[in-house]
Amino acid sequence: MVITTILLYVVARERWRWGARAAGTLAAAFLVVDLAFFGANIVKVAQGGWLPLALALAIYGVMTTWKTGRRVLAERIRTEARPLAEFLAEVRLHGPIRVPGAAIFMNGSATRTPSALRHTIEHNKVPHERAAFVTVKTRTIPHVPEDQRLEIEDFGGGLYRVRVSYGFMDEPDVPKALRGAERQGFDLLDPEDTTYFLGRETIVAGPHPGMARWREKLFAFMSRNATSATAYFGIPPDRVVEIGAQIEI
Repeated sequence: MVITTILLYVVARERWRWGARAAGTLAAAFLVVDLAFFGANIVKVAQGGWLPLALALAIYGVMTTWKTGRRVLAERIRTEARPLAEFLAEVRLHGPIRVPGAAIFMNGSATRTPSALRHTIEHNKVPHERAAFVTVKTRTIPHVPEDQRLEIEDFGGGLYRVRVSYGFMDEPDVPKALRGAERQGFDLLDPEDTTYFLGRETIVAGPHPGMARWREKLFAFMSRNATSATAYFGIPPDRVVEIGAQIEI
């Protein structure tokens, strides 16, 4: 309750734009009661109250490790990946043979080249006739209306950059969202002739700065046991090709 009162003061100052005196007076009124309860219960910590505090600290450590690890991983991938426009310009310049069909490349950053695309062209030498580079973003609102879900940029030559937006209470379904491209005049998806390419990163604890070594190992363990991108984005498993990469964090 003491923490809640402190947060109330912060919200009153930062969001409601109250003055320091008004916000402080309101917080002080609550703190008189909250600190009385806090003082009465603090003596119970040594008698077993330490257990829920230890559990809460452990859960907090796991949550912050996941959040920090995802940020460090995204920065590492973004640093190593080339700008998407630059990579596509180079592909057009060399003019590789295009094979029939459509490919969807899931991409964590809309401006960088997906690792799955880079590896596909480096090893197979043949991009698809049509390709969409899809980035999914979660916005800070509960739901995103269907007519505001897609942003499509046409690069020409059957290449598209697609941003799909969801609210934090929406359940992502990428194939369903891409079918909505027809309403915008784009024919991106043929369910019978589309392959989804996803990168699958194997996390390895390394000497790079960012997190302590034990947290890196914990994050690697959590990543191995996390829900797969295929299931999270509602992609049919029989239409997915995963291309692995080992990344040190």
